[in-house]
Amino acid sequence: MRTRKKVGLALGSGGAKGLAHIGVIKVLERRGIPIDVVVGSSIGAMVGGFYASGLTSKEIEEIALNTDWRRIVSVLSDPALKNGLIGGNKTRAFIERYVNGKSIEECRIPFEAIATDLFTGEMVVLRKGSLASAIRASISIPLAYVPAKVEGRILVDGGLANPVPVDEARCTGVDLVIAVNLEQHHCPDRWSPGWYGIADNSLSIMRHHLSNLNASRADIVINVDLAKTPWFQFTDGRRKILAGEKATEAILPQLDKLLLAS
Repeated sequence: MRTRKKVGLALGSGGAKGLAHIGVIKVLERRGIPIDVVVGSSIGAMVGGFYASGLTSKEIEEIALNTDWRRIVSVLSDPALKNGLIGGNKTRAFIERYVNGKSIEECRIPFEAIATDLFTGEMVVLRKGSLASAIRASISIPLAYVPAKVEGRILVDGGLANPVPVDEARCTGVDLVIAVNLEQHHCPDRWSPGWYGIADNSLSIMRHHLSNLNASRADIVINVDLAKTPWFQFTDGRRKILAGEKATEAILPQLDKLLLAS
């Protein structure tokens, strides 16, 4: 009797583009493809953590489309803070509300969040403790967020060390890893010669190359085409979710073959 292959989902970083992860999960759910492990970096940790906690893709989609992101950022911002505009406590409370205070150990699906140690540069894999705290650490974009303190370490955005955590998903013992890459293309909308434009474009180039390198080690790579979407623009969420659905539907024949292979 053939045993079912265990599937791991590696959800990548990419800011607002990460709403596409919802579309990916929607298609996998519709197709009846069970996910045995979820590993997420940055926005991938947020969407993946919500899903692992027990929320359906439909419920996560409703949260994404019904949240006034501009108002959220405005409420969370605190210009008086020296290490970032967003302190993080309100963000953690926002996440806590939707994951019902669960720990990572209580998740319906085994889950890991990726963060980066600000001082050593090491990748940190969060496998236990508060789910909301792990997600908050993983999404802590430097300068935007005050770094998170977890078990004595100062943590920032997981995308700095590992934007598409394929190897970490593989280490959980799954048979097949599906990676979602939001940074396949480096194609900025416009070029700004100022310091911010140079810095933003430089980081975009770094994310592009590192994400593609990480994703290349997966069995299946879902490259979501959101090339001209700024990482900070959470509006037009439905288009991003549809982009995730479209990219996932395109790889289904390939995924079916791998799932059926002996």
